[in-house]
Amino acid sequence: MTDVGSEEFDDEQGSLGEYEGDRNEAGERHGLGKAVLPNGDTYQGAYESGKRSGQGTYKFKNGARYIGEWYMNLKHGHGIFYYPDGSKYEGSWVDDQRQGHGFYTYPNGDTYDGEWLQHQRHGQGTYTHHDSGSQYMGRWIMGKMESAGELIHLNHRYKGNFVNNNPSGPGKYVFDIGCEQHGEYLQIDQQDKGDAEEDEPALTTALKWKPKALTGFSVWANENSAPSDQAVVEE
Repeated sequence: MTDVGSEEFDDEQGSLGEYEGDRNEAGERHGLGKAVLPNGDTYQGAYESGKRSGQGTYKFKNGARYIGEWYMNLKHGHGIFYYPDGSKYEGSWVDDQRQGHGFYTYPNGDTYDGEWLQHQRHGQGTYTHHDSGSQYMGRWIMGKMESAGELIHLNHRYKGNFVNNNPSGPGKYVFDIGCEQHGEYLQIDQQDKGDAEEDEPALTTALKWKPKALTGFSVWANENSAPSDQAVVEE
């Protein structure tokens, strides 16, 4: 689920390259114009006092392209970025970074629709896996699934809390056949023996689901509290 893209480009300060378009009384690029940078990138759009500001299109020599709003030479406002690997982001930008609400399409067809901060998934958002159709809907913190969320699969879903991309603590599985299984995810420390006798065992952590009760459908108003159980069957 990486969303790192190529967005670096040479600034037009210092070696300005070629420019054709409007200028102000001070001779600065101002208004509409087209520039060809020394590295081969091009920009066509609005300028203000020598800076890219307003609506414009920046084309990279590696095939990437940004179409959208600018402010003081930075991507700022609403815009669409087409990456060389085939991925695409459409949404809000702040100071050259994905920030606010945006929709990202990954090279493998996966999508993320939600909030961003400093180029990373942050806030409420939905990640959809293209191959399986499975989704995660919930909270993200700096690119990772954290706090309350829901994993949705073809015939069932899991609701609970997440820590570092993994379910953690109390939660429940909701099955389409009309029942729920309540329980909790525990982190179990395991020792992996080395190949040689002198190797010390490595300590790893594995997730284990511990079922507690089977119920009919129940309303879970607060993700951090237990649901009201109906027809409880202890396991």
